[in-house]
Amino acid sequence: MTQNSNLTTQPIHPGSLFTRMAVGAGIGLALISLFVFGVNNPNPEWGEYWRVRPLLMVSFAGTMGGLCNYFLLHFHQRFGINKVVAIIVSILVFIIGLWLGIVLGLDSTLWD
Repeated sequence: MTQNSNLTTQPIHPGSLFTRMAVGAGIGLALISLFVFGVNNPNPEWGEYWRVRPLLMVSFAGTMGGLCNYFLLHFHQRFGINKVVAIIVSILVFIIGLWLGIVLGLDSTLWD
């Protein structure tokens, strides 16, 4: 006797996943670059490479926001939510994640 399973698996599309993560990182990098490269006279206490931390933190936060966007939109039916709600939630998560990345990246430099 064989058991039939009605479970459907949705494969993860690496190309689409990478694209969303790259776009998220690009948005984060462009946003933080406006703040970081606009500083003409940085505080000498910050060190010579103070720009590296904010650039990496916000890019990583944007990447994770793109990952969250992919999973929410790709698996919204499995989560049991409407696609419009999934889009709104993914945008909110992306914005909050970028804001937290900016706070963590600029902590003890421009964010005091």
